[in-house]
Amino acid sequence: MKTKRLIVKFFKIKRDSMFVHIVANLIIVAVIVSLYIGCIAAPSSVAATAPIYRGDDSQKKVSLMINVYWGEQLIPDILETLESHNVTCTFFIGGSWAAKNISTVQKIAEKHEIGNHGYLHKDHKKLSEKQNRDEILVCEKLLSEATGKKTRLFAPPSGSIGDNMLEVCKELDYKVIMWSKDTIDWRDNDFQLVYKRATNGVRSGDLILMHPMAHTLRALPLILDYYEKNGFKAVTVSEIISGSSVVQ
Repeated sequence: MKTKRLIVKFFKIKRDSMFVHIVANLIIVAVIVSLYIGCIAAPSSVAATAPIYRGDDSQKKVSLMINVYWGEQLIPDILETLESHNVTCTFFIGGSWAAKNISTVQKIAEKHEIGNHGYLHKDHKKLSEKQNRDEILVCEKLLSEATGKKTRLFAPPSGSIGDNMLEVCKELDYKVIMWSKDTIDWRDNDFQLVYKRATNGVRSGDLILMHPMAHTLRALPLILDYYEKNGFKAVTVSEIISGSSVVQ
C-alpha cells in the first residue's frame, strides 16, 4: 500500500513538473514571437522616412517642385502663371533667401505649399547630425514665423542624401522629397529643353523639379498646357504623396 502511494506521488510530481515545463516553454515561445514581430515592424518606421522619388500613381496627378535660392524677380510672374492655370505647386525655399524676401515668401504661401530647403544650400550628406538639425530648424523657424505654417517636407540641396540627414529628418518628422523628373533648368538655358524634360514620358505620380529661371518661366505655361490637354492635374507634393502607391 505504501509502495502504491509512493508511485502515485511520483507520477503526480512528474505530471506537475511536466506542466510547469510546458508553461515555461509557452512563455518562452510567446516572448520570441513578440520579439520577432517587433523586428518585422521596425523597418516600416525606417521606410516612412526613406526619400520619396515618386508620388501616388493611382490618379492622374503630377507635382511641380520649385526650389528657390534665387529668382525673386521672377516669382510674381510664376505665381501669376500658376494661378491662370488654376494649379498649385510646392516651393522648397532656402532660408537665407527667405530671410531677404519675407514678403515674397508670404505671397507664395497664400496659395501654394512651402517646403524646407535648408538654410544655406549645404551638402547635407557631409554634415553631422547637429549641422543637419541646425540647417533644417533655422530654415523651419524662419518660414514658420513668416507664414504661420510649419514645414513638413524637406528637399535636400542638390539631392545630397546622407545617413545623418535621414536620421534627423526622422527625428523631426520630415518627409524627404526627391524627384522623378529633373528639368536641369539651372544648367541649361533653353526653354524648349525645359519643356521637353517636364513633359516627355510624363506619368502619374511624377515629381518634377525646376527653379525660378527666365527660360523656365517661359516654358511653364507650355508645360501646364500640355498637362491639361493630356488629363494631368498639377497638385502639391503633400497631395500627391498622400496615396498608397508612393515610391521610396
